[in-house]
Amino acid sequence: MNEIYSMTNSRARETTEAIERLYISMRHLFYRGFFKPGGVSGESLRSLLKIINPEIYGTMNVPSKLELNGLMYVLDRLPEGIEECAFIHLTSDEGFDKGSFEPIVPKKRRRNCYRIDEHQMNIEVLLGRSEIYDILTHLTFLYIEADKIRDLAFIQEENWKPKRAFKIIEEVVKGEKKFSRKEKEVALIHLSSLIGRSFDETLNAYKEFGDDENPDRLFKIIYHLGKASLEDAKQSREREIHFSAILKERVGHHYFGEKWANKVKDVLYENNLHMRPLHIISANMHSVKNMLYANDALKKKQSKTTDYKMYEEISNKKELRDKVLKYALDEGLIYIKDKSGSNIDVQIIDLTKIDLNNTPFSGAQFAGDDVIMVFDYAFGEQAYEVMDELLRPFEQKGEVYMMKVKSVSIMGKAGILAGGKGDIMIPTSHIFEGTADNYPFENALTMDDFDDEELRAFEGTMITVLGTSLQNRDILSYFMNTSWKAIGLEMEGAHYQKAIQVASKIRHHIAPDLFVCYAYYASDNPLETGSTLSSGGLGLTGVKPTYLITLKIIEKILHGGVTVSSQKN
Repeated sequence: MNEIYSMTNSRARETTEAIERLYISMRHLFYRGFFKPGGVSGESLRSLLKIINPEIYGTMNVPSKLELNGLMYVLDRLPEGIEECAFIHLTSDEGFDKGSFEPIVPKKRRRNCYRIDEHQMNIEVLLGRSEIYDILTHLTFLYIEADKIRDLAFIQEENWKPKRAFKIIEEVVKGEKKFSRKEKEVALIHLSSLIGRSFDETLNAYKEFGDDENPDRLFKIIYHLGKASLEDAKQSREREIHFSAILKERVGHHYFGEKWANKVKDVLYENNLHMRPLHIISANMHSVKNMLYANDALKKKQSKTTDYKMYEEISNKKELRDKVLKYALDEGLIYIKDKSGSNIDVQIIDLTKIDLNNTPFSGAQFAGDDVIMVFDYAFGEQAYEVMDELLRPFEQKGEVYMMKVKSVSIMGKAGILAGGKGDIMIPTSHIFEGTADNYPFENALTMDDFDDEELRAFEGTMITVLGTSLQNRDILSYFMNTSWKAIGLEMEGAHYQKAIQVASKIRHHIAPDLFVCYAYYASDNPLETGSTLSSGGLGLTGVKPTYLITLKIIEKILHGGVTVSSQKN
């Protein structure tokens, strides 16, 4: 047992060092301004990522197999067509939308990207260093797989002569010949042989990657990745990643966070809400709104138990979502569509305008004039930027006003170590991976708040990781099994807590006696094969934990942070 522990501990240390070196290297390359993925710097990043061997990237280290789930995960977060581009430019908001360029928005990331020409893709980075690291990690994985395709598809000893399978893939991509169904299946057999996957796996991937408009997308991705890597190896067109001068100037200076926070404070002031007690919630844009307005909007009566099926139905039907939003706006909800570049929308709810009688909080005796502010999820270090700027005093017409914050609540998805998808995690502290920055705090939410027969809840330390893409089994096992007793991992908790503690205990921007609520529901278990982020989303499995956490946070707000004996859910 001691020998196994020692081996795990040793691998965890090795991986931790690789993660630290990876981030130092990425930061250095960012300030340098460019690097070549096929050069010394790019090779260093690939070597470090292979040492880390993230769970999310599956068979990345197997040279004879293409990692299909990891490829899907990465390409969902990068702009469509990036596999065709040898030149990637990371920029700030530099006015590309004023030109004739059509923005490309990745399926799973809110960022604008622009195809400048046949060979160049520009990606707008507005969320700070975490977003840069996220993009570079995904690109590094992409280049590992591209080089793998090159080595599998071409014979280096024969002047990089293409193998028969790659020639067939090229035929499909060029589209000069119309393939029958049987011929397409034959092409898929050749593709599966080339990438080291079974026909069944390749067929499933073909269906998942493709759609009605672009059914052969998987063929195109494999072809263009291999072709770009080959051109780099032959030095006929070397791949390059550039960082714009404006991006380098703005990162770390709260450029977008300050604009975002100033807009929020202006709206509070304009609506005469700036002197009212404020409850800040970082969450999604639907659960608080639906719990306070959905019953009346849809003309339903609140039952003795929370109607999770109604919330599932709203999640599934756009017409219901639109109906609830219109009703909420008519009843006084203020919606701020972000135009700062932070990609964080805001809802402001005046509780004096809410009739709680037909909500899950009908028994609450609330007579305050408090205001709830809900803002959409931040990303990594951006959480510190927006919270730090939000909690600062502000000036209007020559007067300086302090933020009247009574509580801050953070809810969202996280990776779990001790349970499974859909379970709930209640942190008691956040430890920031790779640093000595650890943040213990008193969480107003406790295990007593989640006495539910269907959903399990876990309480303990949570790790704020540098990036979800770098989840490593050895490090996570170390944090879970040692005296850290970690229950999960996420990307924003320590950043939020740093801003809150600095604002309340050091800079005295807000009252020190505010209460905080932290809770997450599990989107994945990176220690469990088939349950990593690349294995797919939660779907409606996330509805109940999302709304149960929302219910408990609003109860805390209505009851001053104390635990109440609520209805059985």
